[in-house]
Order: sequence, then structure tokens, then C-alpha cells
Amino acid sequence: MQRIILFILTNLAVMLVLSIVLAILMPALGLNSSSNMGLLVISGVFGMGGSIISLLMSKWIAKRSVGARVIEQPVNEHERWLLSTVESQARQAGIGTPEVAIYESPEINAFATGASRNNALVAVSTGLLRSMTREEAEAVLGHEVSHVANGDMITLTLIQGVLNTFVFFFARIVASAINRGSNNQFVYFMTVMAFQVVFGMLASIVVMWFSRQREFRADAGGASLAGKQKMIAALERLQSNQSADKIKGELDGQLTAFGISGGRGMGSLFMSHPPLQTRIDALRGRTI
Repeated sequence: MQRIILFILTNLAVMLVLSIVLAILMPALGLNSSSNMGLLVISGVFGMGGSIISLLMSKWIAKRSVGARVIEQPVNEHERWLLSTVESQARQAGIGTPEVAIYESPEINAFATGASRNNALVAVSTGLLRSMTREEAEAVLGHEVSHVANGDMITLTLIQGVLNTFVFFFARIVASAINRGSNNQFVYFMTVMAFQVVFGMLASIVVMWFSRQREFRADAGGASLAGKQKMIAALERLQSNQSADKIKGELDGQLTAFGISGGRGMGSLFMSHPPLQTRIDALRGRTI
């Protein structure tokens, strides 16, 4: 329930900010919403603006959505190991040390998020810490640090923002063409919604394709930082738990895309992660 409330409040705040931006920007540019250029500007503000604001707020949202506790002063040897491992890997990757957090969840998972390579968060679940060996956990941390070093959060945000812009824009262009000569606003609205769903699904295929490609890169990065065999062992551990695991994934939205393990039971075109066996095979065939 807390996640739903946070999601609703965050999106309302984003919509309010973007509406204020448009109220200032449109008159300044001498545009109105009835022109194609005006519609494109509106689409860009909501499409790109929403994605960028979400990126800037990603650490704050992530911490609250999963209840992550940032390790500021380690209280035991295990937390000291987590901090020192991420710090060492970040130094090898040439980025600023991310914040390191732990969140309560029986799911074996971890994720990275943040607005830049030097302002990021790496969080691991208690389920991962209980179920993986230290060598496997080290590889998972390397995978997440590689996401940060590769700039995946920023790139995915830009891709999503551009696609959101065109979904918003073309849904209205097509709906206007279909309803030309009609003043029925309800029919126009329903046509817009229908095409937003259709174009949104096509956009999701593009985003998920990119997401799967950068998983291979993050696996390779994790293998480089922690060792190839450790990365393979970590993926094999996830694979062995996947069939028996009945726990619902607790990461939502963009966090799912940046977890070490993605969703299951979806069509291959809409999966954020490649199948684990495919990732393992890719690593085994790679010289690192």
C-alpha cells in the first residue's frame, strides 16, 4: 500500500511540475496546443521531462519503495565487507563510490540506480546475502557497479523519454486524423488512449531490447571486476533458485530493469533480462 501511495504522489508531483513548465514555456515560444509544433513541445515536456525527473528522484524513490537502509557506519564485519567491495570495484571502474544499502526481502536480488555515474546507489536484498556465497555476492555487486559505470540508467532514461515523446505525439496525430470532422471529444479521447496503448507496447519492445543488451554488458563487467567464474556461479545460483522460488518479485518499474534478476512469465519481447542460461552461455563463450 505504501508503494502505491508513493507512486501516486510522485506522479502527481511530476505532472504538476511539468504543467507549470508548459504554462510558462508555451506562451514564451508563441505556441498553442492546436498546432503540430505546440503538440510536439507538449509531448517532449511530458515525455522527456517525466523520464528525467524520475531519474533525478530515482535514489530517493528506490530507498523508500523497498525500505532500503543505507550503510553509513557499518555495524558488523559483513557490512564492512559490502562497503569495501563496492568501493574497490567502483575505483576499478573509474566512478565515484555509490551509496550501499540493504533492504529486507526474501527475494535474491540487487539493483543499482541514480542520476549519474558519480551519484548512484547499489542495494542488495537480505535474501541475496543469506542465499549467496561471498564470492557470488561479489560478482553481483560487480554487475551492479558495471551498470553504473556503463551509464545504463541515463541511457535507458533518454531512450524511454524519446519513445514516450513520440507515443504521446503520434497517438494524438493519428486520433486527430481518424476523428477529423467530428467534435466528439469523448471518442477522440478514447482513440488517443487506444493508440497510446498500441504505440506504448511497441515502444516497450524497443526499451526491453536495449535492457537485455546492457545486461550482457553488465555481466561482462561483473566478470571483469570480480572474476568470470564468480559471475557464472552467481547466475547459476539464481538459476537454481528460480524454478523453486515462489516469492513474488518485489522490485517495481525501472528497478526491475536494473535488478540482477528480471521478471518471469512474460513474452520474450517484453523481458527486461535475457534468460539466465543465455547469459551464462554468453559468459562462458567470452574471453575475459
